[in-house]
Amino acid sequence: MNTDPMAEFKSKQRETWALGNFGDMAVFTTAVAGHLVRFAKVSGGQAVLDVGTGTGVVAITACRMGAKVTGLDLTPELLAQAREGAKVAGHDDIVWHEGDVEALPFPDACFDLVLSQFGHMFAPRPEVAVTEMLRVLNPGGMIAFATWPGEQLIGRQFSLIAKYVPPPQGVASPVQWGDVGIVRQRLGDGVTHLHYERGIMQIPALSPRHLRLFQEAKAGPFVRTVQALQHDPAKLEAWRNEMDEVLSEYMHDNVVRHEYLLTRAIKV
Repeated sequence: MNTDPMAEFKSKQRETWALGNFGDMAVFTTAVAGHLVRFAKVSGGQAVLDVGTGTGVVAITACRMGAKVTGLDLTPELLAQAREGAKVAGHDDIVWHEGDVEALPFPDACFDLVLSQFGHMFAPRPEVAVTEMLRVLNPGGMIAFATWPGEQLIGRQFSLIAKYVPPPQGVASPVQWGDVGIVRQRLGDGVTHLHYERGIMQIPALSPRHLRLFQEAKAGPFVRTVQALQHDPAKLEAWRNEMDEVLSEYMHDNVVRHEYLLTRAIKV
């Protein structure tokens, strides 16, 4: 019997991220993965866990640095893409696990470094997720992650999705992980040497509509939103208009530029 109160929500999450073809988004997230791995000071021989590995770009990058890497994701379809990407990159030695950040299938203090790129932020109960990530981390080990600030493009897009398709009660907004004050509060006194850095993701596009249609075709949450609103054409059009307005603010010279937040800290 599953006693997880969020089991139904997580099942829908799994289905959502399997929609579209998120692997095509990796062309934009690969550079961020390089930044995160450098920011986290990944080095050879470290035992590294990549939480919410998705298409595996962080795991593969860390493996290339000589780390012993484990990648975990809730969605088997994304793990299949990660395995294929690792094979193409020549890193078949990564260990892949289907699993939930709120119930990591690993013993206490078994990793030197726990990473997450736009992954753990989608866990419905952030306090449970961060407790688990710190549990499996060795004392003196580093936790490091990339998240979307709420005032930046992707954060604003996810807020628009929540506006038109509200999440269940009790599910925390993922963009809260882009607020340094909230991050500091959630990590609490379990860490020290907290450090932040911002980076810029660049996405080429011919128009706001061009990028939004790409997202609707490739990124699960956008695909799901269109499905949820298609019975109400006026509401769907309103959502799309708001999306295009937000996108237009970040587009210059055929490039959409927007910021992400990096955080790192040492477990006490």
